[in-house]
Amino acid sequence: MRYLVRRVGFLLVSLWAALTVNFLIPRLMPGNPAEAMMAKFHGHVNPSALKALEVAFGVNTHESLAAAYVAYIGNTLHGNLGISTSYFPLPVRTVILRALPWSLGLVGVATVLGFVIGTAIGAIVAWRRGGVLDAVVPPTFIVISAFPYFWVGLLFIWLFALTLNWFPLLGGYSETASPALTWGFVGDIAMHAVLPAFTILITSIGGWILTMRNNMITVIAEDYVKMARAKGLKERRILWHYAGRNALLPNLTGFAMSLGFVISGAILVEYVFNYPGVGFMLLQAVQSEDYPLMQSLFLLITMAVLVAIFLSDIATAILDPRTRSST
Repeated sequence: MRYLVRRVGFLLVSLWAALTVNFLIPRLMPGNPAEAMMAKFHGHVNPSALKALEVAFGVNTHESLAAAYVAYIGNTLHGNLGISTSYFPLPVRTVILRALPWSLGLVGVATVLGFVIGTAIGAIVAWRRGGVLDAVVPPTFIVISAFPYFWVGLLFIWLFALTLNWFPLLGGYSETASPALTWGFVGDIAMHAVLPAFTILITSIGGWILTMRNNMITVIAEDYVKMARAKGLKERRILWHYAGRNALLPNLTGFAMSLGFVISGAILVEYVFNYPGVGFMLLQAVQSEDYPLMQSLFLLITMAVLVAIFLSDIATAILDPRTRSST
């Protein structure tokens, strides 16, 4: 219980710090969202129109910093994140909710698959250290992981979409398809997600293989693994229930951070495939100087990473009780 209270306290303090920084940074910059939108019209907006924009964006130039901070915290807790300038007059919350499922489905599934497959391969390779698998698999995937996301994505587009015509070229679904909860539309979405998902998977799996292999090599040398072998336990049980379980613990934090960054999407991959996720939206927000949308996305990413790390700490404490007694 003491460990849980300390983790919750750390999470709450970190969330408060993230909210405060996210509040201060835009206000330390010159101008406001209304003036940024007015700049798109090269200043040809009369004062009354500027005042109307400030009212629409919730900008109060006469409000004190403390009052603005209290109002900001209250609005954030109620999900009121402001009005997007690039998707005006849509609220930021509505804009994000449109793109979030695409990134969660694409990047989330690819990240989980990469971790599971990479961890399993790393454990097997380390268990058979010195064999053919150990000599071929880790170096191959490490070299592949060194390739940039966008280069691998462009290669897959050229090979599988343009040359072989196996998968669709770009987008989240076909332009002729009508969005509906049908098997045909779901299948169309899945076909469009194969190439970007495989791009993320193939370029991230090498890191999980290498880290799990190194962790396993250290754990295999422990006395309790030698004792399990001496007792005549099955190799599969020793691999997964003894060595694999303990070698997995150091990877949980890295996996949690990866899950946290799922919210941000994979900017380069989504840009290359013109995929309608949060990463592509963040890039568009930066290009169009949509400060309310950028601010909300950065806050959402920070909160997702903090919550993911918190869940990782809880999972580590459950799997390894020693972490609870050492804190």
